[in-house]
Amino acid sequence: MSLNKLVELLMVSSISLVRALPSAHYSENMMVPRATSAYADAVSGGGSMLTIVSGTYPAGLGEPLNIIISGSSDTDVLVDALTDGGFQNYAQSLNFSTQCLDSSLTNSTGQQANLGDGQNVQTEIATFRYNYGDTFLGACKESIVGGNHFRYWKQANTDAYFLAASVEMNLTLRHDIQPNGYNLGRDWFVGNASSHTVVDTHSLTNGSYFEGTSSSDGYTYRTKVNYVSGLLANSSDSINHADTVSVNGLPAIDGLVAVLTVTIDTRPSGSDASPSSSSTQSGSLRMTSVPKMLGTLNGLTAGLIVGIYFGFTFSS
Repeated sequence: MSLNKLVELLMVSSISLVRALPSAHYSENMMVPRATSAYADAVSGGGSMLTIVSGTYPAGLGEPLNIIISGSSDTDVLVDALTDGGFQNYAQSLNFSTQCLDSSLTNSTGQQANLGDGQNVQTEIATFRYNYGDTFLGACKESIVGGNHFRYWKQANTDAYFLAASVEMNLTLRHDIQPNGYNLGRDWFVGNASSHTVVDTHSLTNGSYFEGTSSSDGYTYRTKVNYVSGLLANSSDSINHADTVSVNGLPAIDGLVAVLTVTIDTRPSGSDASPSSSSTQSGSLRMTSVPKMLGTLNGLTAGLIVGIYFGFTFSS
C-alpha cells in the first residue's frame, strides 16, 4: 500500500471515530549574569530569536521562537518534568505529548538555538506534538496527518522556556509548514492555554492579552498571556519556508511573541500523584486539515500508525 493511501486511510478512520474532548469552559560561553526579569532578549546576549535549521536553502534560515514561558511562572512549572506539575505536564494539559512512541525517529534532526544566556548554541530539549486527546499514540497521528507542534529550549539565566511553534502539513507533504503556520502555531497554543478556542491572529497587536486555565493529572494551571513586539521582526527575512508560509503578500511572521506566565491554581491531594493519560483543557485547538476535537484512536488506527512508524523514517 502506498504512503498516500495509508495517510488517507488514517485520516478517514480518525474522522469516523470523532469523540469530543472534555468540555471547554471559556473565560477571557561568555559569562552572562542571571537576569532579574522574566526572560531576556536572546539578541541582547549575542543570540538569536530564530532557531538554527540544518540543510536549508539558502543556508542560514531558521524558525521563530514565538512563545516564551516566563521565568516568573511557578517554580514547579519551570522544571522540565511530567511529574509534580512540571512543564511537560503543563504541555499535556494543552493536549501536547512527546514524540511518537517517545522515539527520536520523528525528529531525526533536532534544531538548535542560541538564547544569549552564555550557553552558546544548544540543541532543542525535545519536540512536542498535538496529541488529539491521546497521550500515548496521538503524537504519532500528528506526525502523519499534521498539526501543531513545538520545539523548546531553556534560557539558563532566567529559567524561561523559549518555544518555536508552528503548524505543519501531513507526512505526504514532507511536514512543510502550512501557510501562516508560524503565527497560527503560536496562536493555537495560546488558544488552548487561555481558554479561547480561537485566537484571531489578524487582530493581534502588541499588548494583546488572554487568560485562562487548563488541567492535567490533578494540576490546574492558570495562564496569563501577553503579546510582545520588538523581539522578532515583522518580516520574511531569514525565515525557513518563508515563500510558502507568507499569505497575501504579508511577511511570514507578524513579529509578535506570546509571553506566558503560568501558575498552579490547584494541586492533587498528596505528594505522590503519578502521571496518567488523562488531561482536560479549557479550550480546544482549532485545526484546518482534520476535524476539531478528534477522539482517541482505535485499534485499527493504532495499527496503521505503528505500521507506518516502523516502515518509514519521519522527517520533521
